Amino acid sequence: MLTMEKDLETRLANDHHQAIRLWLRMLTCTNRITSKIRSRLRENFKTTLPRFDLLAQLERHPEGLKMSELSKRMMVTTGNITGITDQLEAEGLVRREVDKSDRRSFVVKLTPEGQRLFGEMAAVHEGWVIELFEGLSSEEKETLYALLGKLKQHLNEKEAR
Repeated sequence: MLTMEKDLETRLANDHHQAIRLWLRMLTCTNRITSKIRSRLRENFKTTLPRFDLLAQLERHPEGLKMSELSKRMMVTTGNITGITDQLEAEGLVRREVDKSDRRSFVVKLTPEGQRLFGEMAAVHEGWVIELFEGLSSEEKETLYALLGKLKQHLNEKEAR
């Protein structure tokens, strides 16, 4: 007999509103995918998802980002960003430079070694994500993407009011 892994949906009853069921299904899928990615990053690269995310932010911004901007983008405290940056700097993956426009703050940039390592990790990460979504056809992925885009637009509009 197969046993289902306990997840957020196990607390649902048939009389729960459709929106609650959908929200918990999305949350369960997100948590399961995130857990798998975290585990694979740890096993394959001896790193964490927050470290990967910080490197990804810097890769998108070769001019560098202030610590406060990294904090906003990653939705964590500046203290968390400082800790992660300290580790990555000690490993030679990022460097801090004094911000030319505000000498009281620093801009964090990838080093050449950070660029190389992140490029390697990002390619493997992309493969993992593709693999995790293999259970859906191309058409189903497009439909899901469009529907989630519609939900995102609705949420953005509600927030703007």
